[in-house]
Amino acid sequence: MASASSPTRCPSGPRSSRGAMIFIVGATASGKTDLAVALARALGGEVVSADSRQIYRELRAGTAKPARDGQARVAGIPYHLIDCVGVAEAFDVGRWTRAARTIAADIRRRGRLPIVAGGTGLYFKALGEGLTALPARDEALRRRLAEEARTRGRAWLHQRLSQVDARAASIIPANNIQRVIRALEVRELSGRPISTLWSEGRSNGLDESGLGPAVVLRIDWPAEELRRRICARAEAMWPAMIDEARRLILEFSGAEPGLLSLGYPEAMACARGELGLDIGLQRLMRATCAYAKRQRTWFRHQLDAAAISGAQTEEMLRQALRIYAPIAR
Repeated sequence: MASASSPTRCPSGPRSSRGAMIFIVGATASGKTDLAVALARALGGEVVSADSRQIYRELRAGTAKPARDGQARVAGIPYHLIDCVGVAEAFDVGRWTRAARTIAADIRRRGRLPIVAGGTGLYFKALGEGLTALPARDEALRRRLAEEARTRGRAWLHQRLSQVDARAASIIPANNIQRVIRALEVRELSGRPISTLWSEGRSNGLDESGLGPAVVLRIDWPAEELRRRICARAEAMWPAMIDEARRLILEFSGAEPGLLSLGYPEAMACARGELGLDIGLQRLMRATCAYAKRQRTWFRHQLDAAAISGAQTEEMLRQALRIYAPIAR
């Protein structure tokens, strides 16, 4: 992937199928969606969501999912890879990467600019650098691991991972239960740690797939201001999350892949009467702030990005266009 420090790899304009695509990364609640839509409008682009929770159709209140119209557009801009599957269906990084690559290639063929925006770091890493060859999923094994996470707790399952793959456990946080499950699944199916397979190389990155380089823009907020934004958003979305959870418990157990994502175990517990609403909200705030801290660290160390900031989307848009302009000539 290319950043603003390597513009010579991106010789053509944004409406050309050869122009550099854009990645917009950052912590949750940092304003990625608004900036992506604004950039797409300014540059003739379409947005591809890189959010591991927004793919689930039933999850809306707790995912900050942008509202799309009947033509899958957000504020008039095509917005892809939202509402793809039900919460009971697994949707891993490999599946997302293949879908994103196909969509980005189609956007390019139509002479428009792919803009990938979201907070799931592994999605960007896999799309940019390619995928590691891993064994196919075993749905029965995944259901068993998910049930263990639900009944014994995410920390218990993470501790189990640390016993068989300490390196993977040091990289994958306990709250990212889907990645914990995948790491344990790979260990059981292949007999080898997933961290070992990671080190054995990748294939089909941007260059190999013909999508060309990407300019990476990272939205940065001061830590305390980001915390304030997260807590304000969590408080605003919490009543709708509880209403959503009350509908979900009528149909699902809570062990489904989508319902193990950030905030939903707490909302489901509240909906069942197992947890007080105030306690659930405080847990959501703490978990989201901790997740944002990990995101900030990951994006700063794993992706070569140009940092932008600003209290308003318009301010960030101006910075993004200044960074992209010399590359688009």
